[in-house]
Amino acid sequence: MTAIELAAIASAAVPGLNVTAFGPEPDHAADFCSALLVDSENRRWRVRSPRHAEASTRLETERQVLRAFTPAIRAELPFLLPTVAGTVRQGELITFVYSHIRGKAFTVEQLAAGGASLAMEIGAAIAAIHDLPQELVTNSDLPSYTANEFRQRKLNELDQSATTGKIPPSLLRRWEHAMEDVALWRFNACVVHGDLHEDNILIHGDQVSAVNGWTELRVGDPADDFAWLVAVDDPDFVDTVLQAYAGSRHETPDPHLLRRAALSAEFALAQWLVKGYAADSARMVEDAESMLRTLEADIAEHGGQPISVEPTKAPVAEVVPEKNTPVAAAAKLGAPTPVKANNAVASASAGSGGAEAVAGASVASAVADASAADTAGTTAGATAGADSADSEDSADTSNSSGDASDGGAAPGEVSSTKASDSSEDAGVSDAGNAEAGKTAIAGSPEDVDTTALKVIPTTK
Repeated sequence: MTAIELAAIASAAVPGLNVTAFGPEPDHAADFCSALLVDSENRRWRVRSPRHAEASTRLETERQVLRAFTPAIRAELPFLLPTVAGTVRQGELITFVYSHIRGKAFTVEQLAAGGASLAMEIGAAIAAIHDLPQELVTNSDLPSYTANEFRQRKLNELDQSATTGKIPPSLLRRWEHAMEDVALWRFNACVVHGDLHEDNILIHGDQVSAVNGWTELRVGDPADDFAWLVAVDDPDFVDTVLQAYAGSRHETPDPHLLRRAALSAEFALAQWLVKGYAADSARMVEDAESMLRTLEADIAEHGGQPISVEPTKAPVAEVVPEKNTPVAAAAKLGAPTPVKANNAVASASAGSGGAEAVAGASVASAVADASAADTAGTTAGATAGADSADSEDSADTSNSSGDASDGGAAPGEVSSTKASDSSEDAGVSDAGNAEAGKTAIAGSPEDVDTTALKVIPTTK
C-alpha cells in the first residue's frame, strides 16, 4: 500500500483531516505499511496498516495496551506514548492512525555517536519500562512468563526451528547449550517492551522523546529489550547504557543480562526462518538462511560473543578426533572471554513479536563486566525471587491475548471509528502527558523531513 493510499485512509479515519503532504515511515516491511502525514494546520500523523490478520491483531493489542496506561502511569514515564486518533476497518484488517509525537528515529550508529548523555537517556528509558507494574500486563490478559517458563518456551522454539532442517548444526548445538545452562536463566521477570529497537525510539535533541511499537508488551526476560544493542560497535556507548539502566532500576539487574541479549539477537534469525515458512514466503526463508550461514561462518572464525555461563564443549569426534569443528574452535576460546566482533548484522522480526534481531558488533567491555560478575557470584538483587536451578522445566504456559473484536463495518466496507473511541484514546494520552509535564507538539516543522514528503498541490 502506497503512502498516498494511506493518506486517503487516514482522512476517512479522522474526520476533518486535510492531508497536504505525505511520505513513507520506517516499519516492519513484512507486517505493516506505514506513512507520515502532514495536514493543513502543519500537524503530523502516523498511519500503520497491517499486511495480514496477525499483524492487525497486534495493532489491536497495542490499542488495548495504550488504554491500560493510566494518566498516573504515563506521568511516571520519562517519555511520551503514542495516541490512537482513529481507525478504519477494511475487511479483516484494521488501519490505525496515531497523533504523531515530536522526535525522529536514528540508526544505531547515529545513536552511538550521540555520546554519553544520549546513552544515559536510553538506559533510563529502558529501566522505566522494566519497572512498570506487572499488573499492567496481567490485567490486560497479555503474555506473562516466569524465568523458567521463558527458558522452556525458547527450547520449544528451538525444537520447532530444527524441524526445518535449515539451521546449521553448530548453531543448534550452541543455542541448545545456552538454553540448557540453567545458571544463565536466573533472572527476575519484569515488564518487557518486546519490540524495542532503534526505529521505535524517537529522539529530540539529546533526549528520548517517545517510545513506539507497543504490540509485544509482556512479562518476561529483560534481556530481550537489549538485543538490538548487540549491533552497536561502540563498547563505551553500550557500557553507559547499561550503567544508566542499572542506576535507574528499582532492583539490581542480573549479571548475565548481556549474554542472553546476544543469544536473543542470534536466535531471532531462527525465529525469522520459522516465520518465513509459516507465511509461505520463499524470500523470508532465503534471507534467513543467508543470515544464518553468515552467522555460522563468523562464529567459526572468531568464536562468537559469549552466550553461556558454562563453556561450550566440543562434540565427540567418532572417526577423526583431531579434526576441529566450528563449535570446538569456539569452545577452546572459553565462553567468558570477550572475542572479536562478528561481521554478521541481521535485522529480523522475531516470531510474532517482530523483535529487532541483530547478530554482530562487539560489546567487549560490557561482556567483560558480566564475566567479572560471573566470577564474583551473582548479586542478591539478581537472584532474589528467581527460579531455582534444580526446578523442573515447566510447560510453556503463556497467556496469550485474545483477538480484539471490532463491531465496526462488515467485511469490504470502509468505516471511520466512533468519535467516542477516538476521544477516549486521545483523552488518556493528553491527561498523562499533562501530568508528566510534557506536551506532544504536533506540527513541529523542525522534525519534518520535507525531502521525503510529497506535497499535494492546492486546487484553486
